Formats: sequence, structure tokens, C-alpha cells
Amino acid sequence: MDVITSAVTAAIAEGGGSAAYQMLKSRLAAKSPRVAEALLDLEQDPGSLSRQFALSDALAAAGLAGDRYLRAAARNLLDEVERRQARVATHEARAHVDPEGVPSHAVMQVFFATDRQQTGDRHPARQFGVARGPVSYGSCEVGIPRDHRMGELESPSLLRLQFRPDPDRHVVLMRTELATREQFFPTVSQAIAASANRAALLFVHGFRVSFEDAARRTAQIAYDLGFAGVPLFYSWPSQGRLSGYLVDETNVEWAQAGLTAFLADFLADTQAEHVYLLAHSMGNRALTRAAAAVIAGRPDLASRLREIILTAPDIDADVFRRDIVPALTAGGSPVTLYASSNDEAMQVSKKMHGYPRAGDGGDGLVVAAGLETIDASGVDTSFIGHSYYAQGRSALGDMYYLINQRLRANQRFGLHPVEAPGGRYWTFNE
Repeated sequence: MDVITSAVTAAIAEGGGSAAYQMLKSRLAAKSPRVAEALLDLEQDPGSLSRQFALSDALAAAGLAGDRYLRAAARNLLDEVERRQARVATHEARAHVDPEGVPSHAVMQVFFATDRQQTGDRHPARQFGVARGPVSYGSCEVGIPRDHRMGELESPSLLRLQFRPDPDRHVVLMRTELATREQFFPTVSQAIAASANRAALLFVHGFRVSFEDAARRTAQIAYDLGFAGVPLFYSWPSQGRLSGYLVDETNVEWAQAGLTAFLADFLADTQAEHVYLLAHSMGNRALTRAAAAVIAGRPDLASRLREIILTAPDIDADVFRRDIVPALTAGGSPVTLYASSNDEAMQVSKKMHGYPRAGDGGDGLVVAAGLETIDASGVDTSFIGHSYYAQGRSALGDMYYLINQRLRANQRFGLHPVEAPGGRYWTFNE
């Protein structure tokens, strides 16, 4: 995201009342009516992905994103917001005391493989950047607060004037430890062997996700699912920003070979008997191709895939129907698709590509033989990063029964069958 959009979003989230923000806003509005309109829209909902995109696009179209004077003003505004947050965070840290000394957060261990370039930075959240690199292996420790809410990825909030992550309040990446390939697979295998059911959950993140957030999200999902096995994630070099969509598209395609090799190695070199694959958004492009390759090339390994779960896949719907569904279902593993007509990222992708996406719900819903399709449009979109969660009904809650009790859609509470020309699909009960 450009620095002007970042600064404006941060200032609006803080309340938008600072003199520095009002001055920058007036300068921008005076230079472009389109930018002025985008600013007004963003003030209504600073967390909206599409509204942030709209402002960034308007700035670029007006030639303002690169204006050095406006950029300098934006950087000063960001510094001002961060200084205020730092003062509040220091006060809160001094005031926060647990009189009983009881831990206020759980610590989750998640394993990882990534083809991001190492940065040389020792900070847990900054050890891997956005450039491509050789595959690295390791594990992370992630803190999850005791009062964590299912489906949420609690983070420091500008609206609450929180600046620094606190594991008693936020989902925090606390430690990242590297391992060699020779160390990694035996360690993971031992952890799986020690688990209750020799199970593993492999998560592949989507667009606009950093290594840090991939680790945090994996831990949060495993925690919310009450997953009794070993959670892992594969992090490909997403740029972690709105403006990086096209680079992310290129990198997720590049990452398919690495993920395919990792999945095959994982199945061959560990004692996992029940493997669950889960992907979100653009990450489905890499995971579906990797799973299809293993199913076709190593059916002996693919037999241990207990479920393939695709959430809001950012894949061309026609390609998904024609090529991907047959390839995935050929191995006999159940495949579940969660789609939504309300998913904001899907709408942005559809607009950019001109064709429906496999993650679209409503009239564009993909229904096919061997595919169990859940239209989550009725429960709002936010499952991973934006939660298919509302009024106690959630895709994540549905997955709990899918994974932990291995119940099919017709057995799971809260789902309603719908007969369509292409076959049956499921919606959440009203």
C-alpha cells in the first residue's frame, strides 16, 4: 500500500481529528475530486479493503501517490500516530498486572516451510521477507489470549490506541526457530506420533499475508478448532500489501513447485495418518495444484489425505470446474468448498479478472460431482482475514465438526440442503 493511503487509513482509524490529518486531507481533496470522494468513503469504513484500494487507485490516477511533498506529509502523519500509540502502550503496560500470576495466554507451536527469502533479522516477525528464496523449515510459538474470540485474529488496534502486540490481549508471534530439512521432518514426525490421533493440518494462506500473519492465523485456526494433531503452514512470498496483488499472483504460481515437493515429502517422511489440507483465497491456487500432483503421482501417499478444504478460492471458476475438481476428486479424498457472495476479496478479484471466481457464492456458486459446496453468504464474510462468522454461525464452527468428527454436510448441524440444476449444495440455516 502507498504511504499516503497507509497514513490516511491509520489517522481515520484513530478518529481522524488530528490537525495533521485534516491538513493532508484538504490538500488531497483540492487536487482531485475522485480522491476527495474516496477519502469520504474511507472515513465511513477505514477497515474496508475495497475502499482502501479505491483511494490508492484514485491517488495513482491523479498522479499524487508519488508526490514528494504529499508523501512527506503522510510520513509525518504516520509518525505522529505511532508516537501517540507508543505513549498509550507504555501506560497500559505499566498498569497491567495479574495479581494471581495466572498465565493470561496459551502458547501454540506451529511448524512451517516457506520459500520466502530470509532477511537476516532475528526478530520473530521479520526473519522472512517478501522476496523469493530457497525453502526454509522451522517452528513458531504463537501466544493466544485467554479471552480470545473464535474466528478473530486479535491485533493491536488504532481504534483502541494499542500500539504493541501483547499476548495477553492479542494473537502474537513470539518465537521463530529455524531447522534444517534433516532436523525438521523427524521433529514433526515425533510430534505427530505423540498426538492423540496422528493428525496434521496444513494451511496455505492467501493474498496480502506476511509470514508473521501466516503463523498467527495458523495457530488461531488450530486453537479454535481444538485440533488435536500438529498444525503446519506453508508460506509463499506474498507481498503483504494491497498493491501487491499482481506480484502475489506471480509468486503463488512460482511457489506451486515448492509446495508440491513439500507436501510429498511431508506425507512420505512423517507418521501422519490423517492429513487435512486447508487453503484460503489465492493460496488455493498453489494448494490445489500441489494436491492434484500428489494424487496423480503418488496415490499411495494421497490415501492419507482425509479432507481438502478450500475457502474462498481465488481461482477462475471455469478452470476450477474443468480442471481442478476432477483432479482433486480422483484420489477419493473428500473436498469441501466454502464460498460467499459477500467476500470482499472475491469481489475485488472478479473485477480485476473479468470472470467469476470459484469462491463466489450466490448465482456464481460452483457445484460439481465429488465436491461438497457450502454457500456461506448468509453468515457474512470473515473466515480468514475478513470471518464467515456471525450470530454464532460460522464456517470455522462448521469445520470443527467436519475435521474433528468427520461429519459430512448432511450430518452437520446448522446446514440446509439446496437442490440446484448442477446438483446439491448447502447453506447455513436462517
